[in-house]
Amino acid sequence: MKKSLLLLTAILILGSSVVHAQQKLNTEYLNNRYPLVEKPYMELPLGAIKPKGWLEEQLVIMKNGMTGNLDELYEKVMGPRNGWLGGDGDLWERGPYWIDGLVPLAYIINDKALIEKSQKWIDWAINSQKENGYFGPDTDFDPEPGIQRKNSADWWPRMVVLKFLQQYYTATGDHRVITFMTKYFKYQLETLPVTPLGHWTYWAEQRGGENLMVVYWLYNITGDKFLLDLAHLIHKQTTPWTRYLSDRETMTRLFSLHCVNVAQGVKEPVLYYQQTRDRALLEAVKTGFRDMDRAIGWPTGLYGGDEALHTNNPTQGSELCTAVEMMFSLETMLSITGDIDYAERLEKIAFNALPTQVTDNFDARQYYHQLNQIEVSLHDRNFQIYYDGTDQLFGLLTGYPCCTANLHQGWPKFVQNLWYATSDHGVAALIYSPSEATIKVAGGTEVKITEETVYPFGETIRFSLDFGKNKAGAFFPFHLSIPSWCQSGTVKINGSVYSTYEPGQIIKIGRQWKTGDVVELHLPMKIQITRWHENSAAVEHGPLLYALRIGEDWKKVSNTGQIDAKYGDSYYEVYPTTPWNYALLTNSIRKENLEESFKVVRKENIKGYPWNLENAPVEITTTGVRVPSWTKYNGSAGPLPFSPHPNLAKGATPEKITLIPYGCTTLRIALFPVTAK
Repeated sequence: MKKSLLLLTAILILGSSVVHAQQKLNTEYLNNRYPLVEKPYMELPLGAIKPKGWLEEQLVIMKNGMTGNLDELYEKVMGPRNGWLGGDGDLWERGPYWIDGLVPLAYIINDKALIEKSQKWIDWAINSQKENGYFGPDTDFDPEPGIQRKNSADWWPRMVVLKFLQQYYTATGDHRVITFMTKYFKYQLETLPVTPLGHWTYWAEQRGGENLMVVYWLYNITGDKFLLDLAHLIHKQTTPWTRYLSDRETMTRLFSLHCVNVAQGVKEPVLYYQQTRDRALLEAVKTGFRDMDRAIGWPTGLYGGDEALHTNNPTQGSELCTAVEMMFSLETMLSITGDIDYAERLEKIAFNALPTQVTDNFDARQYYHQLNQIEVSLHDRNFQIYYDGTDQLFGLLTGYPCCTANLHQGWPKFVQNLWYATSDHGVAALIYSPSEATIKVAGGTEVKITEETVYPFGETIRFSLDFGKNKAGAFFPFHLSIPSWCQSGTVKINGSVYSTYEPGQIIKIGRQWKTGDVVELHLPMKIQITRWHENSAAVEHGPLLYALRIGEDWKKVSNTGQIDAKYGDSYYEVYPTTPWNYALLTNSIRKENLEESFKVVRKENIKGYPWNLENAPVEITTTGVRVPSWTKYNGSAGPLPFSPHPNLAKGATPEKITLIPYGCTTLRIALFPVTAK
């Protein structure tokens, strides 16, 4: 008995020490509160990270384009009639979607006009709260074309409001948010048993992870135990994503799920893992990604879904909302797990899929895009859901307007996840782009780190440290990722080689740092050929997918009645001015011949916006042959011939062809057939 008591006492003391140690680790930034699992990486307050170089240019374009002016460009929905401003207009997801991207953009670039614009929506949401905790629109209205005026009480749009209020709080510390959320979550705990997530629409049931995420965030601030009970309830009422991702059938079955719901739902098991500590939840997500990649996956990190899950045929579509929501899910999962696979997939989507679906000046976007896209035109293509042939056009409202409202979160939240504070009092850069961050390390010492790079177009990333007036500096670990595509990453400190590293790991460099220290990371990029639909070949180089450079003829078309007025006043069509039906040669893509067959040419200076034909920072030249039998079908490239085919281009003369980064293209061939001759 005495031994048992001693053992129990030791366990209690050890448990107390573990909790105390965790609390000590969490004093600088918000980590998970016990009993939630400790996160290795913690998000910085909104505004602590600033973009530089091409990424800063990207955010300025957003400010001057749709993101900063959607209330004027899309006034019917985003104007003063919006239900989330107290009006009788649109009262569902579109207004909250826009603000979910506008808030991080406004505070990252510290733009007073955008901050004031978002504040109207924030104040109205907070002030709309009733005594019982309910907030937002509460009255349905008669139908009106182009406006969503029903399901005012739906749980789903409120989840998006919670997301932008969370971001707003990290930028301002406005305590109204904490009081507001506490009251609302008590209302949810009382009401959900009677009116569950799926009561109004299935969207809330599918997307309950968004709600769960903010519940945990508030618990980490207040420690209110009822929030853990609410988290269990929300998980129970949410679509069973753990089962869908792990059953080896759902993620590979045609039309089984909605593409955007998958992008949002994939993080729910990882979120719930924080409370249960059941690693089967983490493995379910990994299994789901493996199955998607095998059956419907694209080399952009996404999958065919137009709108239900389709195939990896390069003429299927991928929705813009899928890209930005999957990016946010990956960002969320990365901070919880520290899994480098999520960092790599995040970069693939951001550097390939995201830039290709929005115009250079951010005045129009594409609802679906295709891997092999040989023209952008008004046409009914082979998509599972199509919108009178407008879904592939570039326009403000072509296809469906959800993407017009939701696309804005993509780049700002990417910036917000370029840097993390770590649970071991250090800093982490797990995805790379030109930026600057001010972070507290080692018990509160502040350091500014500047990241100079043209990545993903270049191989070198340079970090400079500045402790200001603190001449002593500080001892802390610096976490860096070495991607799996990099054969050997090299780190130099102050010009001297520190070490080389094998691919696919996160390294930690712990030392006494001081002002003037420079860390240089070199990530050599090699050509890789990956095989996809019909055994076609994709050319990858580092985090970038490359595609055939096709001449583009852009035509802005005024809508004079050829399409319904709900699709907007105008749209862009794009037609090719150069041939597209090329195959690669079997000998060229053999591993031993890649360096000789594919010549990489980088521009010396990368300035301004890089994501178009004219400014493409990198080119790859190789040899291809025309395939006369591969022609246009139904507005798209015809079916891919199976590869390799010995007579695919019989008699054709080999030609020099140029590939550029996928994100720089509008028209392209990204999956090439292969011929032996």
